[in-house]
Amino acid sequence: MRILMYRWKAYNYRDIEQTFRLLGHTVDNIEQELGNYDIDPEFEAKIEAMMEKNHYDMVFTVNYFALISNSCQKMGVKYVSWTCDNPLISMYHVSVFNDCNYIFTFDKTNYLEFKEMGVKHIWYLPLAVDADRVDAILQKSEDSVKYGGDIAFVGSLYERNSYDRIKPTLPEYLRGYFDAVMEAQLNISGANIVEPMLTTDILEQLQQHFSLEKSEGSFSDLGLIFQTTVLGFKIAEIERRRALIELSKHFRVNVYSNSNVSDLVRVQYCGSVDYWSEMPKVFHESKINLNFTIPNIKSGIPLRIWDVLGAGGFLMTNYQAEIPLYFKEGEDLICFDGVEDLAEKAGYYLEHEKERREIAHNGYEKVKQHHSYVNRIETILETIA
Repeated sequence: MRILMYRWKAYNYRDIEQTFRLLGHTVDNIEQELGNYDIDPEFEAKIEAMMEKNHYDMVFTVNYFALISNSCQKMGVKYVSWTCDNPLISMYHVSVFNDCNYIFTFDKTNYLEFKEMGVKHIWYLPLAVDADRVDAILQKSEDSVKYGGDIAFVGSLYERNSYDRIKPTLPEYLRGYFDAVMEAQLNISGANIVEPMLTTDILEQLQQHFSLEKSEGSFSDLGLIFQTTVLGFKIAEIERRRALIELSKHFRVNVYSNSNVSDLVRVQYCGSVDYWSEMPKVFHESKINLNFTIPNIKSGIPLRIWDVLGAGGFLMTNYQAEIPLYFKEGEDLICFDGVEDLAEKAGYYLEHEKERREIAHNGYEKVKQHHSYVNRIETILETIA
């Protein structure tokens, strides 16, 4: 097949492209920053000219882009997308019903939602990891001192979230209500309660203080936008900071991030790390690796979990509904329920090295054998054939 890929900053693009090539397909790339995911006449003209000239069998993207779908529909070319974020506001667009689409989403709740809407060409497909690529990086590594440590967190603390910006403009009742909703969500593991808490009455009050901007073809609404782009990121910030503060009272904690951690006085700030060359070394050399799934991901397994396990790292994560579909808790990884449970289990596994190493090895073997990019890409190609 001849494939055209639109490349942006998604972490897993390189693995996907290399897998296509490994399986014998030709891949061309198109790169251009989009100011709007729904309409961009300059980009549309560019990608349609490439499709007309080269006669591609399909256009592939990580995440869904309405304007690319519309261009593929116009040119009669298959459009294949595989999501790594959820929910994708860009999917709530009339173009999602285009016949050219072949949409794969890593979150089963998201899949069921769009299936119920009547979207025909949508499938559930979890994310993956290239353990062989990671192995090659780790074999060359002599950086155990540089990247090693007791507990490591790699990721954003979302301190630049929009909730903090708009909160002063909200009336006291709404501020108190949203604070209560977020606190309740923080005390519930494996389920999203924010959406049902944004009642019609609350949204009617909110729209007086929060402007909703969307394109003509979008059918996203105020509730969806506010729960994901506003409350979701704020909840993630609170959860991560609370956990890191509590852990740092008892253990040595390394944080790899671009975020401001000046208020986390006990943690060791290690700066950011490159996804390809450095992050696997952190996961492999750290005794415990943390994952906090942003609540926007309702049931799916985020890329970070696959990345940690693919590096042979020991993982402690919040519970997600899809974890039992692929992993055994206590054998492949460890789930925690709240900050106190996290701290208690972290202490236990730091003291039980043999058990910790066995669990990390089990998780590694499982993803290496059953959850590679070759497995996933073959599934995609068989589905769209």
